[in-house]
Amino acid sequence: MRFYLISDNTDTQTGMRLAGIEGVVAHQADEVSAALEHALAQPDVGMILVTEKIADDFEAIVNEAKQTPDAPLILAIPDRHGSALGKDRITRYVREAIGVKI
Repeated sequence: MRFYLISDNTDTQTGMRLAGIEGVVAHQADEVSAALEHALAQPDVGMILVTEKIADDFEAIVNEAKQTPDAPLILAIPDRHGSALGKDRITRYVREAIGVKI
């Protein structure tokens, strides 16, 4: 199983490449769509990583790829700017789920 990255910046791509993860940088809808099609066509890709900015800006394209039968897991990851969900997202999830402040 391999990972494949679709990023909106070269810094994230470079960092992931150093970890052995191939990927592309995409800024336009057609580039994101082509990158997803390329990754989905490779049978050994088990997880597609997209930056949160890509997932937000091209939500319809990413969601359509998630609907593909037998598609690999598509996961949005934070990039060099940090997470759009905030630093305390796990604490917030626990507080919302069970009502306990930790």
